[in-house]
Amino acid sequence: MRKVVVYELLSLDGVAEDPDAFIAEWDDVMDANLAAVIATQDAVILGRRSYTAWAQFWPSSEIEPFATFINGVTKHVATSTPLDRDWANATVLDGGLVEFVRDLKQQPGADVGVHASISVAQALLAAGVVDELRLVIAPRIAGGGRRLLEGLPSIQLETIRSEISPSGYLLVAYRVRR
Repeated sequence: MRKVVVYELLSLDGVAEDPDAFIAEWDDVMDANLAAVIATQDAVILGRRSYTAWAQFWPSSEIEPFATFINGVTKHVATSTPLDRDWANATVLDGGLVEFVRDLKQQPGADVGVHASISVAQALLAAGVVDELRLVIAPRIAGGGRRLLEGLPSIQLETIRSEISPSGYLLVAYRVRR
């Protein structure tokens, strides 16, 4: 069975919105961590807002290793409206988000990533279909913005791995316990 892996950039106070406001540095250890996460993924679930912003930025980006990955990977977009921008390998997912992801997990393939899309990550966490959380936690308090874990039910996690990057970012991987 495929795993659903949520990868998010957070401030110390849990804000996931607008990570450029609290991610001030990016180092080689963070690059290696991201490369390890995406190396196991062959599909991504994105929300509408993330898709629209990313479809403008990533097709012409040279920021590696993510640009090659995100431009080539299959992208399923959770939206009720047609996509207003073309982007390679992107389609609107059929049916409800949770049901779609449950079905996708049963199909052959590698891990399914959820990147940046806060509402998608929250819905999938609340529904119990996320298998792992991979977080990059900045040594900065954002003070405001949408928080990834706000409003979720109690979820038991098991630490798989943790590391501090040279720039002081906490790289942590959790397995969701069922």
